[in-house]
Amino acid sequence: MITSAKNEKIKEVAELIKKPRARDKAGLFVVEGVRMVAELPAERAVRIYVSESRLAACGADPEHCEGIAGIPAGVPCEAVSDAVFSAMSDTRTPQGVLALARQYTYAPDDVLGDRGTRPALLMILENIQDPGNLGTILRAAEGAGVTGVVMNRGTVDIYNPKVIRSTMGSVFRVPFFYADDFGGTLTELKRRGIRLFAAHLEGARDYDREDYKGGSAFLIGNEGNGLTAETAAAADATVRIPMAGKVESLNAAMAASILMFEAARQRRM
Repeated sequence: MITSAKNEKIKEVAELIKKPRARDKAGLFVVEGVRMVAELPAERAVRIYVSESRLAACGADPEHCEGIAGIPAGVPCEAVSDAVFSAMSDTRTPQGVLALARQYTYAPDDVLGDRGTRPALLMILENIQDPGNLGTILRAAEGAGVTGVVMNRGTVDIYNPKVIRSTMGSVFRVPFFYADDFGGTLTELKRRGIRLFAAHLEGARDYDREDYKGGSAFLIGNEGNGLTAETAAAADATVRIPMAGKVESLNAAMAASILMFEAARQRRM
């Protein structure tokens, strides 16, 4: 059992939790929580850490954690003291299970879905900064049948532990990639027949007046500033979510969810 927070393996976890550069260099990210680790595909898992109290609750040997329900079989597993687990955890109330996982690598074609039976439905995110918003968008994207998520480099790191937790496992199932040439990617999507709809406070039409049954993508901008003028101008159409009362706009994740599920509704008809 690991009993020192100065152990090199524990220090590695701390680096991966705190530093995007460390995650990029190692090609790894941290998954924490009983449900999240259980949903992690076994082929992605590199190593599992389990706290002594979690082991005790499972009736397992305090020195070994292989074979505990919910932990991918065949993955190296380390038991750690409760104090060490608290030190390495990114949550206030640790559940006692944490995994290191291999990052995903997707190409642009991976987000387009099966264009023969399932037209592309994309979320295109520009400068989203809040980890909770990004995670919620991915979770809603899975529920709405979105084929993929495209982000610019100004968007928060998808492997931020807060993003990972907010996805509730959807990050394992929804294809995504960061576009280094964001404008060029938008142009390429349009060339492939994807219609771009920019969510905008001054949108030309209400969101439910457009047709999303064909290849479609929603452009969602920064929480405070919205889409840049350049990105908004690249859209085929601008849409707005009408507001009652004195409300001017919605949270980025909420607005994105409304648009995604309107597209899902139309595609069920």
